[in-house]
Amino acid sequence: MYEEPYKWVEAVGNRRHYLDEQFKEGSPVVALAYDAGILLLTVSKGTPKLYEIYDRLALGGMGHPADLEKLRFSLLEMAHVEGFNRSPSDVTGSRMVKYGIAPILKQAFEEVFKAPFIVKLLMAELGAKAGKNSLLTINYDGTFEETSHCAVLAATQSVQETMLQFLRGQVPEGSSLDRTVAGALLAWAVGDRAQRRRETGQQDKHEKETTGSEDPAELAGYLRERVSDKTIECALLDRHERGSSKYRMLTVDELGRMLPPDLKAALS
Repeated sequence: MYEEPYKWVEAVGNRRHYLDEQFKEGSPVVALAYDAGILLLTVSKGTPKLYEIYDRLALGGMGHPADLEKLRFSLLEMAHVEGFNRSPSDVTGSRMVKYGIAPILKQAFEEVFKAPFIVKLLMAELGAKAGKNSLLTINYDGTFEETSHCAVLAATQSVQETMLQFLRGQVPEGSSLDRTVAGALLAWAVGDRAQRRRETGQQDKHEKETTGSEDPAELAGYLRERVSDKTIECALLDRHERGSSKYRMLTVDELGRMLPPDLKAALS
């Protein structure tokens, strides 16, 4: 009888190790506030990773496509039921996460005889004005964190911290969209490269004391290598969009016009 709690703890630990292994090949996701809204960016092999959830809500994810799609549908249903039964103003990112998706993930993670969700999620909510945005990152075990300026998803907590340090040093709050797009793309490269180095055991050799020492030209070259056969997904929650829905995807042409020459050359 006394062994049962210990077996459960051991099972949860094994479960955590298993899930951590599943994200090694995942593509990082970057969310970054800019002067007119929020930008979300990732790189995919064809399966979308960025979605509209409601008028001012967007979702980014990494993990198993089937699990992402199932949770996306759950969030869509929650948001629209909430908006119908109450009002659109009651549909907030915080409410969708704290009372909706986080409990679902926590329960699935802790029920050790059932399959967990192989996902990490990032919920972005556009505020009525600059500085009032909300960015929530939700882990596969249902734990979540909330910020307002920048947030990322990556394979490990260490890689996430590396990306966040880079963003805080390179893209100040209130930056233009052009600068934000360039910063988000470079941050993706920082995270993707860090993940690959950890996979090959090279992190100790290449670890930087500060991400400010990252060479933009080197990152541009890395991007050229990594995104040549992939799709750059870039979505906005734009405060200036007409109508109730503030979500839109950036086209390839728009993205190209926003990038500085070195990044444009890297991606052409």
